[in-house]
Amino acid sequence: MGSVMSSKKSKEELEIASNKAKEIASSSSVVIFSCKTICVEEEFQAKDAQGDGSDIQLALAEWTGLRTVPNVFIGGKHIGGCDTVLEKHRAGQLVPLLNDAGAIANNSAQL
Repeated sequence: MGSVMSSKKSKEELEIASNKAKEIASSSSVVIFSCKTICVEEEFQAKDAQGDGSDIQLALAEWTGLRTVPNVFIGGKHIGGCDTVLEKHRAGQLVPLLNDAGAIANNSAQL
């Protein structure tokens, strides 16, 4: 199975995927792009229903420079991957970002 990054996509396909990724990233206060298929338990599976997950992952890599998932957006702004999110949490910067994005109430307990 080849890498998503090595697949060849036309400029048009990449543009469509990029526009979709940007639309999704700005659609909610917190968006996490993750694996195309996640199996938490056998009966709970998230599937790439439209079949364009690989294209979106490629577009995200072009747009954000991050080739891995998770790829996290808060308030429509790219935050980074898991390490960056954890660093922001440890530095006390994550909760304010979530508050500003309206993802949690200002009086919520610290994460």
